[in-house]
Amino acid sequence: MRETIVLGAGMVGVSTALALQARGHAVTLVDRRGAGEETSHGNAGIIQAEAAEPYAIPRDVKTLMRYALGRSNDVTYDLASMARMLPALASYFRFSAPAKHHEIAKTYAQLIARSTSTHEPLIQASGADNLIRRDGFAMVLRDDAEFEASAREAERLKTLYGIQSQTFDGASYRREEPALITPIGGAVVWPNTWTCSDPGGLTKAYAQLFEKQGGRFLTGDASSLKQTSAGRAGGGSAWQVDTEEGPITATDAVIALGPWAPELLKRFGYGVKMVLKRGYHGHFQASLSPRRPFLDKTNSVVLSPMTNGLRMTSGAALVAQNAPSNPVQLDRAISNVREILDIGAPTQDAIWVGHRPCLPDMLPLAGRAPKHDGLWFHFGHGHQGFTLGPATSDVLLDAMDGRTDAITTALDPRYRSAILSW
Repeated sequence: MRETIVLGAGMVGVSTALALQARGHAVTLVDRRGAGEETSHGNAGIIQAEAAEPYAIPRDVKTLMRYALGRSNDVTYDLASMARMLPALASYFRFSAPAKHHEIAKTYAQLIARSTSTHEPLIQASGADNLIRRDGFAMVLRDDAEFEASAREAERLKTLYGIQSQTFDGASYRREEPALITPIGGAVVWPNTWTCSDPGGLTKAYAQLFEKQGGRFLTGDASSLKQTSAGRAGGGSAWQVDTEEGPITATDAVIALGPWAPELLKRFGYGVKMVLKRGYHGHFQASLSPRRPFLDKTNSVVLSPMTNGLRMTSGAALVAQNAPSNPVQLDRAISNVREILDIGAPTQDAIWVGHRPCLPDMLPLAGRAPKHDGLWFHFGHGHQGFTLGPATSDVLLDAMDGRTDAITTALDPRYRSAILSW
């Protein structure tokens, strides 16, 4: 039986472990914390079947100037961190050119099309259906101009990718969504997108399924990973990592560490260009929670009913992982959100902070390490690790089994020299 270590127990890592297990591997999942306690805990809890195109850097000067002058809640930044990320940001800007972005989206849309169908069997097998809502995700637009532009965009996505949507004028959507307390311009609803009331809890449920099926989950130090031949039958090389039960070895190791992957891979001679987009969330009391999560486009925050309150999740802050917490995007949004929702004081939960691991070409890595046998990469999902974890795990397993098609090639690290050096 093929033995594999998976480093990282977020949605991507846990999904990888389950996919390996399903194809007959003996799998050990290793993380410094419990499953789903970092980036996979902090997201807005959306399995985004509508997100056929990855987030690109805007190309119009007006939007970029708003970012630069701090007049947009979409993006904030720290100059020192921006300087360190400049090579990755420059590459990201190049890949955001319309023609390149269109080609990338052809692959990305195929992955997104698999999002709910690859989650569904795991939801059922893990007994987590109580955490899932299947009544869609909305974008709420404050004025008529925003609504008309967003409705046109929804039609474009339907034409190009078959993404289903529903549009509502302001009065109609207020009847649909009684939590809204003031008039709006309108709303766009994506009915086939699923949402989750506890994304960290769903990841934990998947991890418990993995253990129930015979998998091993250990607390360990991913930074201790090394290649070794000690103790291997026939003298072949293996991968070793330190855990609370002592060193463990396996023929294969999968790096599913999200924003922490580049630092580990430096030791093995790999340079990974990555843009770190920090996000924040806070929970608030609400007299009436929305019936479905929605994006308040004007304020660039997502409002999601969760098991412990109404979660407000911010846009992107371009800052280093070790930068002090500064939830200015949430602070800006709170009073504006109160114009449309009756929300009260924050709950006693601390403000959460984490980073989205974004690669400049906007596709995740899933495949063989270029220089090392038995080492596999599975990270760089940007905003969509929670959405795409199970789908790209299937792609990774196809690569491990030697299958080749357009999708495995597109995600293969060996063909991604624009973002990965060795």
